[in-house]
Amino acid sequence: MKSFIKKNIFNSLVLLSGTLLIFTGCEKSFLKADPLSFYEPEQTYSTESGLKSVLAIADRQLKRYYTTGGDDLFPLVSEYTFSDLMVPSLTDKTDLLDNVAQKLTPNSDQSTQQDLSRVSTLWFFWDQTTKGIRNANSILTYIDNIDLSEEIKNKYIGQAYFHRAFRYYLLVFQYGDVPFMTKLLEVPKLNFRSTKRDAILDRLILDMEFAIKWVPEQKDMDLIGGVNKGACRMLLSKLYLARGEYQKAKDQLDIIINKSGYSLMTESFGTFWEGGEPETWPITRNVIWDLHRPENKLLTSNKEVIMGLPNRGFAKESFLANPTMRNFYPFYFNNSLRTPDGKQGLINIKRNNKDYNPQYDYMRAMGRGVARARPTWFYQKGVWVVNGKMDQTDLRHSVEYGNWVTMESLKYNNKASKYFGQPLRLFDEQGKLLCSDTIRRWYDVPHYIWKLDDPVREANINGSDGHHGASDGGYGDWYLYRLAEAYLLRAEAKFYLNPSDATIKDDINIIRERAHCTQLYGGNITIGDIMNERARELFWEEFRNVELTRVSLCLARSCRPDEWGNTYDLATFDKQEGTDLIGGSYWYQRCIRYGMYNKGVTIVIDAAKSHLNYIIDKKNIYWPIPEREIKANNKGRLWQNYGYDGYDPSIPVWETWEEAEADMDKVD
Repeated sequence: MKSFIKKNIFNSLVLLSGTLLIFTGCEKSFLKADPLSFYEPEQTYSTESGLKSVLAIADRQLKRYYTTGGDDLFPLVSEYTFSDLMVPSLTDKTDLLDNVAQKLTPNSDQSTQQDLSRVSTLWFFWDQTTKGIRNANSILTYIDNIDLSEEIKNKYIGQAYFHRAFRYYLLVFQYGDVPFMTKLLEVPKLNFRSTKRDAILDRLILDMEFAIKWVPEQKDMDLIGGVNKGACRMLLSKLYLARGEYQKAKDQLDIIINKSGYSLMTESFGTFWEGGEPETWPITRNVIWDLHRPENKLLTSNKEVIMGLPNRGFAKESFLANPTMRNFYPFYFNNSLRTPDGKQGLINIKRNNKDYNPQYDYMRAMGRGVARARPTWFYQKGVWVVNGKMDQTDLRHSVEYGNWVTMESLKYNNKASKYFGQPLRLFDEQGKLLCSDTIRRWYDVPHYIWKLDDPVREANINGSDGHHGASDGGYGDWYLYRLAEAYLLRAEAKFYLNPSDATIKDDINIIRERAHCTQLYGGNITIGDIMNERARELFWEEFRNVELTRVSLCLARSCRPDEWGNTYDLATFDKQEGTDLIGGSYWYQRCIRYGMYNKGVTIVIDAAKSHLNYIIDKKNIYWPIPEREIKANNKGRLWQNYGYDGYDPSIPVWETWEEAEADMDKVD
């Protein structure tokens, strides 16, 4: 079996493994619905080891946004289906969340598990995020009881501030005005008010300004994967952008880029993994492939990683399976995908079968996808056009190097067909459609991102499931922040300061040059150019919905136009309804112009969900506050977002974080 992990990374997870043993039973509670969990007091440790345990739990919770380890639940999928880049595609589920405008209500996502009929995980963000805030507040509430030097104490405070700020950053751009807590409470509180988004952001800025003074750089830390100074600067820069402090944001990003020892990886490095079945799908080694291999992400030789999430090793209780291939690759192996002569196009032949041919083993090369969500046409094709031309040399979109997979680059592997060995096609010679469900079974895949190794299954040729090989995905380290995003954030800050700044293009082009792009940007950079490059570079890393919503706020606050010349009113950009093409926010405009929403057509397919209507509303820029939380707060009134049942502009909210903090101990 492969050696997964370097010693210094493994040591960082020994602590985490011990933490999980201490918290026996707590792990399941993280997924258990508890309407009062956000408001109840929490016992914590009175020793430094106790603080480390809670921090380790908070670190692990960050991974849970990317995968909970289960086969079905990928919380981050909601971030992408509420954007321009993906839509839900599990068409055997009749209640699939295609018509968001109609189906998303304060009561629609209340289950204690993900609603598999809808592939919806919004509940998880509220539940898991508020638990992360509680853990951070556990440290901040009890740390004065522990005898620590000022330096060590402030380091822990800074790291706890990061965890709390990261969660609130998500909440205010997913849910808008939410309850704000900065400590644990001694008794349950049922009379909360919500706090204004900007007030929360103001407090988060103060906390992160403290954090960057005390949290050490990664190079000065013994463990890899925890909160470090670079991560704190990244989060602080986003908070500054959100509050219109564009120069301060740029200053922080200048430090990250020029003075912190990071650099973009421009050449191949680390371990080269050939991709599972190289005879079927060969990988030509390149820097983009190496950069996204889990075994390379947290190497000390990787100068690009700012903060990563360790998630590889043999202590399964400490790591979370990441079945990206199972969830996001097309559903290839079915009669719905046929050859021109009427045979099933792709079949799975076990490695222990006498007819096995490694040249056509798509199960091991591509996985056995079920397509819970699929990329939009824009992410597959449109976003890769720069200067009006498809950039043929971009490594991130390269079939030639093996990083990107198109349906047409695969070959029929059914020997019963005379088309065996020929490229897949969508239509036959007479124009007849050869795929009866093009939503779930016909789309391109960012192979370099989603293809993961699973050496255990790969080695088990004859087991009940071993013949599939690494067909689901595996355990993989992931990026939270890396230097490429810092460049793109700095380009954004420069855009708000001065759209004519000639150096904006340089911060985008340095990313493109690393990807071997031919088409580089010249002058007149738009916010669309920046967000398009984020889509190319940060797919399945950034929280796409959150970042689009934050940029919507930044455009409204700065009065800068978007790529279509639209400007937005700070008072109204997030308080509109409707599914027409006029108005709304920048988030909405990208969802309908680039995404698959509001095209005015019903998609008919041969599946249980036979009619698809991808529709989204301007009000959906924020998700509704869960009704269960509003009811649990039965001695007060929480704010409900504009356009949803329960919205009432007369509901009082705290205008400042100081008011919210002063109210925390008032329980009547």
